[in-house]
Amino acid sequence: MSTYSLRGLNWFNALSTGAKTVNGLPTSLKVADAVLGDQPVRFIAVVADPDNRFVRARQGEVGLLEGWGLAKAVDEVIAADQDKAQKRALIAIVDVPSQAYGRREEALGIHQALAGAADSYARARLAGHAVIALLVGKAMSGAFLAHGYQANRLIALRDPGVMVHAMGKASAARVTLRSVEELEAFAASVPPMAYDIDSYASLGLLWETLSVQQIEQPSVADVTRVTDCLIQAICDVAEKGSDLRGRLGAPNRAASARVRQLLREQW
Repeated sequence: MSTYSLRGLNWFNALSTGAKTVNGLPTSLKVADAVLGDQPVRFIAVVADPDNRFVRARQGEVGLLEGWGLAKAVDEVIAADQDKAQKRALIAIVDVPSQAYGRREEALGIHQALAGAADSYARARLAGHAVIALLVGKAMSGAFLAHGYQANRLIALRDPGVMVHAMGKASAARVTLRSVEELEAFAASVPPMAYDIDSYASLGLLWETLSVQQIEQPSVADVTRVTDCLIQAICDVAEKGSDLRGRLGAPNRAASARVRQLLREQW
């Protein structure tokens, strides 16, 4: 039995059935071009590669190869669709436990690799590509910043295994000098510290949450429901524009919205 999550791979395979696979990328990246409804899309997922030459990136982490590979996969779409009236949407399937931690990663510039991925997603969004992130598992730390967080719309599946945070629980407990149990109790009253999707949704960052029957291995009904939601999200981006202002509407973001308003008034 594998020690790493297969959710990202399973959802990629389920959603991209019949799609054209994109080659020339690291084994840990799954990329395919398809059509949802009448909308061309590119599915992108980071998956576990037990044989990754970088040992710290073998369980689905986003490392050097993954960061630069994501940038390449997105930049190809920006360049190819530059003069097209209908640009491909980018669907980031997110199941990433963290960025890759290691001496080689630090020495070879993982900060640049992940920044390159985030930059490509942002440039795609600003160039008119709808960027949709589908959270099917963990969305942790710099891995999520590089793969998914730049999306116009974030969609999360409802499941205890779908978590968003800057750190894993064990790491956060060490940093805050608490036990994991104390951290969980503390996080229950502080939404930005919590791991569950409802707390994350209260920050206004999710466009939609969906319940599915089989999150580990999606059923036909699950795929249909998620596909319909992805199409709706793409249409919503086309109708309302590519900015991220929708993230500031929740009650727990009131202070952030107020600060931005004052900055605009006083700048």
